[in-house]
Amino acid sequence: MPKLKTNRSAAKRFKITKTGKIKKRSAKRGHILSKMSSKAKRKLRKSSYLSDSDAKKIRRLLPYG
Repeated sequence: MPKLKTNRSAAKRFKITKTGKIKKRSAKRGHILSKMSSKAKRKLRKSSYLSDSDAKKIRRLLPYG
């Protein structure tokens, strides 16, 4: 059986933690941030975890963690 390829775009966007959860960066952080309040930008600094249903799909794209 051939080696599985890692989806590079998913590898750059998601990280698998030691416990196996998948971590993601908040959206709306790219550009046009001057309109956004400081409080809103500060809240977006935190990363969050994927839901179980989404994590299952992403896990398929990252076969080697």
